[in-house]
Amino acid sequence: MNGSSPGVEDGRDHAREQGSAVAWVESPLQMLCAVEAYHAGLLGAHARVVPRAKLRPLVVTRREVIRLGLPAGLEVTTPEPEMPRPRRGAGWAVGDAFSGKVQAALLTALPGRIVIVDDGLATIRLLELLTGRPWTPLLRARATPGLLRTALGAAAGLRLRAAARSGRLSIFTALPVPAELAQAVRDRGAELVTHDFGWLRSQPMRKPGPEERTVVLGTSLVRNGLIHRDRYFTWLAGLGSAGPVAYFPHRREDPHDLARVGEQPGITVYDGGAPAEMTLRGLGAQQRVLSLPSTAVTSLRVLLSARGVVVETVDVPDEWWTAQAAPALRSHLSMFAHHDTGVTG
Repeated sequence: MNGSSPGVEDGRDHAREQGSAVAWVESPLQMLCAVEAYHAGLLGAHARVVPRAKLRPLVVTRREVIRLGLPAGLEVTTPEPEMPRPRRGAGWAVGDAFSGKVQAALLTALPGRIVIVDDGLATIRLLELLTGRPWTPLLRARATPGLLRTALGAAAGLRLRAAARSGRLSIFTALPVPAELAQAVRDRGAELVTHDFGWLRSQPMRKPGPEERTVVLGTSLVRNGLIHRDRYFTWLAGLGSAGPVAYFPHRREDPHDLARVGEQPGITVYDGGAPAEMTLRGLGAQQRVLSLPSTAVTSLRVLLSARGVVVETVDVPDEWWTAQAAPALRSHLSMFAHHDTGVTG
């Protein structure tokens, strides 16, 4: 993926026109990608990144990006409980376009350019819905909404599609977007900008990674009821018995589950919070990363391939899935399980 793709250059032109922007972020990945979007020129000459309050991982990530040294003109503020509304004509960046608050703001605010920054696989679902029928509501994959929530999602979809037609919508992602979907997005008038974490890669390495040869990324699939807890822990126990394992929790893992992970022989649980892309970028060629299906696999491959680090996705065996994991959802979760396919610029 190339941060100097034509899409990024287009974004810089838009940024010069709009001058400034505000970004509302609700996850560590969204915060990191908002910084990358500013670095790529999509958020104007001056921008504020505002984290949502009462989320410890955002506090940790904010501390880390500030410690690395933010690009000139960018501020990452202290967390705020309410989403800031963009000034009329200013740029506005968000990560979760399925949020009810974000969708309500879409109907009443009058931003200039709208930039959607990465929120994992939800970004791909958003692109699929935006390129669907005009009235397709923007709803999460597992949502069972009522009439009012469906109506809000449909209205928000209309607004985003209108922004795309008028050349005011950009999607900024490190994910490999399938070529057919990418073309459909661009046919709607939206700007699709891919990146390879150019800002993060340019920062000096201040902390070494863990010493364990095997690094495991935690998952939210257990807490979300999508895979059986006992199957997951049996797999972890097998890894720990084979050699030392460094375990980096997912931000939504259950604390009781994490305590159980830490009790497994051979496994050390590291303090989570900052994105894996920041925490693990110092790994060496003698190490490997294991993960159940996750967008972190794609981004870590971008960051670590040059260092010779193997990043492997563990296919979820059929017997691990619970009844809550519908076939369509399993397919969606696994779409980036192996080596990247699709467009990269």
